[in-house]
Amino acid sequence: MDHDPAALIAAEREATSSRIASLARQLEGLAAEQALTTHDDEHDPEGVTIGFARAQIQGLLAGARKDLDALDRAAGRLATGTYGHCLTCGNPIPDARLEALPAAETCLACATRRRR
Repeated sequence: MDHDPAALIAAEREATSSRIASLARQLEGLAAEQALTTHDDEHDPEGVTIGFARAQIQGLLAGARKDLDALDRAAGRLATGTYGHCLTCGNPIPDARLEALPAAETCLACATRRRR
């Protein structure tokens, strides 16, 4: 692998942690906005409702937390020497895949089979 896996995982973890913090601030902002408003948000013809926006941000936040968990598992595999091997078949995961997705747990063949 051309790049240091530990550095790739750390950089991705930092970016994901920042995304989580930003989404959490957005969620808090929506809660504050909702507390200050008295109009009927659910029937506002001007745009999306606060409830819809909150649900959307909560979904993104859940996804980011899932990504962070995957990065933590990748760091654990790196520590045990199993990083870079498919959890399904045991074959090596190509470097290009690990560089693009440092938390990848499966080779492309196994990932493709799982999606079918």
